[in-house]
Amino acid sequence: MLFELEEVKKDYQMGEVTVSALRGVSLDIREGEFLVILGPSGSGKSTLLNIVGGLDGPTGGRVLFRKDDLGDFSEGERTRYRRNNIGFVFQFYNLMPNLTAEENVELAAEISQDPMPPRQALRLVGLEERRGHFPSQLSGGEQQRVAIARAVAKRPEILLCDEPTGALDISTGKVVLDVLDTINREMGTTVIVITHNMIIGEMADRVVRMMDGNVRDIVENSARKRAEQLHW
Repeated sequence: MLFELEEVKKDYQMGEVTVSALRGVSLDIREGEFLVILGPSGSGKSTLLNIVGGLDGPTGGRVLFRKDDLGDFSEGERTRYRRNNIGFVFQFYNLMPNLTAEENVELAAEISQDPMPPRQALRLVGLEERRGHFPSQLSGGEQQRVAIARAVAKRPEILLCDEPTGALDISTGKVVLDVLDTINREMGTTVIVITHNMIIGEMADRVVRMMDGNVRDIVENSARKRAEQLHW
């Protein structure tokens, strides 16, 4: 098993009020799967993703990565874990505006142990011919694909995607989802997508539905749909 989450809790202190973002989540995540985590705003899905990605730590419970407890990692070990194992894709692209698409991807490649050549990463997302363009010269969908190429250039084992189509229209969103699906199927990368769009769950091996900081249920799909088959 890639990840084992055991009764994971996360509390935030807001003045005198304690807010419970996660209330005892237990979940196994399999190597190489395409997992979609569904839930409305405030359900805890982004908090869960940040904890799995080593950006934050739980206030209770354990997160095991191949049997190693992330809570036992030193700050240096946590940094290496994020750098070597995890690729992040967010709703907003966070590209450097004064760098070309290729140069943005190079930023990630430079800190990786075994990076993918930036041009190869851009080819994977269908943007090799746009490698010399700056973010302002790219559409929103193209910028998101550059962000995916930047994440994939590290050759991460796990790609964590937080509302990757949230700022895109339907047709552009499908292009981005098709890229994520290809990375999962062809490279064997474990892809975890969090979204409020339940239709995206039809692409997944499994769908985890969250509500009020808990896992409400987990559904295993008998067959995965391709991005172009989705309708919303």
